[in-house]
Amino acid sequence: MNINDPAVVEEVTAAFRRYEVALCTNDVAALDELFFVSDHTIRYGATENLYGSAEIEAFRASRPSKGLERRLERTVITTYGSDFATASTLFFRDSAPGKVGRQMQSWVRMPEGWRVVAAHVSLIDAA
Repeated sequence: MNINDPAVVEEVTAAFRRYEVALCTNDVAALDELFFVSDHTIRYGATENLYGSAEIEAFRASRPSKGLERRLERTVITTYGSDFATASTLFFRDSAPGKVGRQMQSWVRMPEGWRVVAAHVSLIDAA
């Protein structure tokens, strides 16, 4: 298996960056597009457990749209073959001093493009 083919890493990095812009600007349509539409898609958030794209979309639609800006550190994108990748990052928000957020996503190449099929977000005390 080819791990971290540069062309595939570039594609996933572009999708990840698009997700980050959509998240920080509360572009709900883009966020919904970037998650795979399926009952099998899961997102564990800092305060919620969402099963299936309907629950994820409902959460996005009701989420506050202020204070979403964040700084990323230690972002690691790893591709496995040409159709699967993980994206892991730490994030920091001015609205959460003394905390560090952790985000992990599993991305799969679908016919319509790269989509998140599983995500986990958590917030812990910064060390």
